[in-house]
Amino acid sequence: MAALAIAKESRQARAAIKNAIANGEATIFDAINDPRESIRRMRVIELLSAVPGVGKVRAAMIMERRNISPTRRIGGLGVHQLMSLRGELAVGKIDSQRGNLIVISGPGGVGKSTITNALRKDPRFWVSVSATTREPRAGEKDGVDYYFYTPERFQNMIDEGEFLEWADFAGNRYGTPRAPVEEWRAVGKHVILEIEIDGARQVRKSEGSAKLFFISPPDWDELVRRLTGRGTDSPERRAARLALAEQEMAAAPEFDEILVNDQVDLLLARLIPLASAPLKGQ
Repeated sequence: MAALAIAKESRQARAAIKNAIANGEATIFDAINDPRESIRRMRVIELLSAVPGVGKVRAAMIMERRNISPTRRIGGLGVHQLMSLRGELAVGKIDSQRGNLIVISGPGGVGKSTITNALRKDPRFWVSVSATTREPRAGEKDGVDYYFYTPERFQNMIDEGEFLEWADFAGNRYGTPRAPVEEWRAVGKHVILEIEIDGARQVRKSEGSAKLFFISPPDWDELVRRLTGRGTDSPERRAARLALAEQEMAAAPEFDEILVNDQVDLLLARLIPLASAPLKGQ
């Protein structure tokens, strides 16, 4: 009985989103960014067929022209396929659904990676991939863990303004390429950048509409405990980490929101509505 009830609820959800698209109350991108599993398991062709003026025949033609499998489900669409669909269905309403640019920063040891890893599971968000000039480590994949660029290519991209932010660190360079961020935002995804304080400042200058979130520890003593908990660090290394943390904590007032990481689930409950809210004027 429980399984039947769940199946009925899923059918009703799919029917509701198709009706909303057909009536002009929603776009296909509303469904693509819907976090419900029942919607993410829908076939793309079902949604395309519901778009006014498309229908089943034209939907099949669009799928073939854009090289999208007729069995492809919503949750399996890549950014280039989404961009193709956006080109086919370009109307004013879609342009208003451009995703937000979200910066998550704060002192080392505050739990930024735990937060961004949790956001990876939410289909409304895409976590940006950084570029680097260092060599790939064992098991790392280009475009997944990092974009691995030669020093010459990295410098050319700096000269052409193709980074939202970049920095030198430990003899290598790291940065956020602008192009993939813009591609994902164009199809309605909220893009997450987990970067250092200086990087956040650069993004503020290059992208004024970005939302900057500072992740703070519950208190200084807790941060000290996290930073000094590694038994392998030398006293000098621990002192350097604490000195850097003091500088990073002092930057908190520069951010739009300060969120205390007392418990990850509670922080996400505060962060997600703020990060996904439409920008003023949209």
